[in-house]
Amino acid sequence: MLSGFIKPIVRLNVKQQLILLFLIMISPILILNSYGNYKAEEILKRHVTNAYVELNKQNFAIINRDIDTVNKITTTVIQNPILQQLHVSGGEPVMERVERYETIEKLLGSYSQGAGRGDGIYYSLYVYDPDNYYFFAPNFPQVKKAGVYFFSTGEKPYWFDQVVQQKGRGYLMFAEKLSPQAENLKTLTYVRAVNSIYRGAGTIGVLVVTKMESKIGESLKSISLPEGEIYLTDMNNRVLASTTNATGEVIGLPEGAEAGDPEGTEDIITDDFIYVVNNNHAFAQKLVYKVPVKALLQQQKEMKRVIQYITVAYALFGLIIITYFWRSLMTPLQKLAFFVRKYEPGNRVPETPQRGTNDEVSVLIASTYDMARRLNSLIMYKYQMELKQKESQLQLLYQQINPHLLYNTLESIYWKSSLEGNIESAEMIKELSKLMKISLSRGRELITLEEELEHASAYIKLQQHRYDYVFTVIWNIAPETKTNLIPKITLQPLIENAIIHGVKNMAEDGEILITSVLQEDTILITIADNGYKPVDYRAIEQILNDESPSPAGGYGIRNINQRVHLHFGSRYGISYAPRQGGGTVVTVKLPKSENQQ
Repeated sequence: MLSGFIKPIVRLNVKQQLILLFLIMISPILILNSYGNYKAEEILKRHVTNAYVELNKQNFAIINRDIDTVNKITTTVIQNPILQQLHVSGGEPVMERVERYETIEKLLGSYSQGAGRGDGIYYSLYVYDPDNYYFFAPNFPQVKKAGVYFFSTGEKPYWFDQVVQQKGRGYLMFAEKLSPQAENLKTLTYVRAVNSIYRGAGTIGVLVVTKMESKIGESLKSISLPEGEIYLTDMNNRVLASTTNATGEVIGLPEGAEAGDPEGTEDIITDDFIYVVNNNHAFAQKLVYKVPVKALLQQQKEMKRVIQYITVAYALFGLIIITYFWRSLMTPLQKLAFFVRKYEPGNRVPETPQRGTNDEVSVLIASTYDMARRLNSLIMYKYQMELKQKESQLQLLYQQINPHLLYNTLESIYWKSSLEGNIESAEMIKELSKLMKISLSRGRELITLEEELEHASAYIKLQQHRYDYVFTVIWNIAPETKTNLIPKITLQPLIENAIIHGVKNMAEDGEILITSVLQEDTILITIADNGYKPVDYRAIEQILNDESPSPAGGYGIRNINQRVHLHFGSRYGISYAPRQGGGTVVTVKLPKSENQQ
């Protein structure tokens, strides 16, 4: 599929490919411009929406504060002793009932606000009087008037029983008519049942606060939205108060803002409007902000138009630049492409073309030709190194023949000496052949401790036969350490030092103790002698750890220490210390490891 897409492009000439390249380069800019404008709109909508969410919360808090104020006043009214003494049964004189009626009317009138201006809220009490006990009181409720209204069974308002069922909890309600006898005037009311304090769970009536839309409307109008609308609705989207004349209407909200939505504030952004809806299930209310998107994006559209002009200008400028430079760039690049396609590693590289300038294209051409020459040199160097490697491998094979030949010859001499009866000479030859065998170790650098101890034992026996040494050697080797790996020819130089510098001249008093123990994950091998000569341990420590030691002495133990570091790390190695009771102890510290062969 990819080759089918590339073939038509390859058939184009260089000029056409350059134009195609320009279109490919400019297209992402146009796409990014469109995408950037889209994202800018989305970010602007989101930022503005977030600001409206916070504003909505504050606005809702103010409205709830107003409602809470009304609720506190209704609580004060309900707790008034005179109102609590109101009842629609008994044998009270008419004058006493009239006086109580007038007192409650004055009480409700005193709490009504703005009655003189005509834009306030009014407190009224609705009492169910089936026996017409308060026959003298009016029963034609008015929205803009505070008072006490008594009604019989046929005159009961449709909302009365619903409010009583709330058991004293107040809430906002939109009313078309306060009662069948009342004037037909829409109003937002706050209703709350008046329960009797002295008579148990009995209900005296319902306290109604009318014209709440005027009080809540002041809180709504204090918020300025650009061409936006604010609605306070119930959970069924029926408008309780608004900045428009939509009180009592049911507004349509987009999906995600229906009744039953979770508590709290949510936002819905459509193509035309931004909705911010604050759901309060405790009060069964919604505060809705509806802001047209067009009003928000007006200024952003002007900026978008400027960016589009700049994009077009940039495209024209880029086209001019490409047209101007394509001649001076494409010709040398075509020559370079011809050379690269023709060149094969190892072939002769022609002279570098000279353009008379020092621009990037000239540097690229010169670098390519130089790189081709360096590649030829590397090919020749690699060929020579391979020849030298083969020669080194052959030399190593030749060098391995001599030790094996010597080992086999020693074995033959050993058997011949044994047959002739030269037992002591045969034993020396046998020990020497062991030294040769273990030194070879089939090319291995790491051998088991058991093999290394065999090598060390052969060396000690050879030395004792050679010089008639009579010192004592004690072996104390833990069985679990015998399979541990150790660099070959590690113990023999250390034992040699213990013989030469320790027990050489002590005859039968000389003693060498060779031990190995396992401590957790570490193997400790010690070679202790009871020599009497003084030892400079500080000098030995310097030889082991100095990065540039003097080659005059101590090369053997330094070589051992470095080989242990090389195989196992700097945590391991050898160390010297005085032996308790006289003499020297050298300790070889190795990690616990098993022979894998």
